Amino acid sequence: MTTTAERPTATPSEPRAPRRSSLQRSGDWARRAPLLPALILVVIVTQLPFLVTIVTSFLHWNAYYPDERRFGGLDNFKTVLSDPDARHAIWVTVLLTFVVVVVSLLLGLVIALLLDRKFMGRGIVRTMMITPFLIVPVAAALLWKHALYNPEYGLLNGLLKGLFGASAPQVDWIGQFPFLSVAAAIIWQWTPFMMLILLAGLQSRPLDVVEAARMDGANAWQIFINMTLPHLRQYIELAGLLGTIYVVQNFDHVFTITSGGLGTANLPYYIYQTFYTAHDYGLASAAGVIVVVLTIIVATVALRTVFSLFKEESR
Repeated sequence: MTTTAERPTATPSEPRAPRRSSLQRSGDWARRAPLLPALILVVIVTQLPFLVTIVTSFLHWNAYYPDERRFGGLDNFKTVLSDPDARHAIWVTVLLTFVVVVVSLLLGLVIALLLDRKFMGRGIVRTMMITPFLIVPVAAALLWKHALYNPEYGLLNGLLKGLFGASAPQVDWIGQFPFLSVAAAIIWQWTPFMMLILLAGLQSRPLDVVEAARMDGANAWQIFINMTLPHLRQYIELAGLLGTIYVVQNFDHVFTITSGGLGTANLPYYIYQTFYTAHDYGLASAAGVIVVVLTIIVATVALRTVFSLFKEESR
């Protein structure tokens, strides 16, 4: 009895990826080359100054004492975190950001719900609602400071005088309510941005599902709580993320309306005051690095939340 050894069956080799020819590589570079000047400009304008700021934050560098410039390690960061003015500026920044983002989101949601309905002149109303976001922040702050808040000829006191006559109080809005004055001006400018994002989310709803819910007997409040809000969750997260990043860095309204006085100085104004008034470049750079780090932390947490929501929607 003879046995024959079985030969292993030959497995077909996996096809190798074709090598990219030099002509293809040169074509890739030809397509990317026009973008290089813009990339170089972005690096020069944004990244190099930030690297210089990081290096300066570790130095004792005050323009009033140019001969005493030296390496200080983490001293500037310790000074910023232990300075009562800096801690108050951090608290004002957090409170201002929270109030502006939350109120802007709520107002933006209400306006988006109203503009999602069909009515005559809806396009014109939408354009008018977007207009405050297109105004330059300094111009918007000047408008609120002089046209609305001025105790002598401002619109708010004019309305009070029209309602109550000569006995109407002449309120000094900025002097009596400094924080609310700054917050109201920022909310007025950021509400249209929130409204745009939420309106885009409302218009992407599956209307057939909403109509089916109405036919099953669900009222408007039940549809809003159980269908509209869950659908808008990712849009609310995105609007809150972008609003937080930008409001944390707000400087124009604080500088223009109150000049940082009356307890309204936030971190950007603290940096400005430290850099241009005290000429302490090292301390101002350390405060700037802290602002960037806090912004990155907030953005990272919010982005992870948004990405997780997108993953849940795609399942």
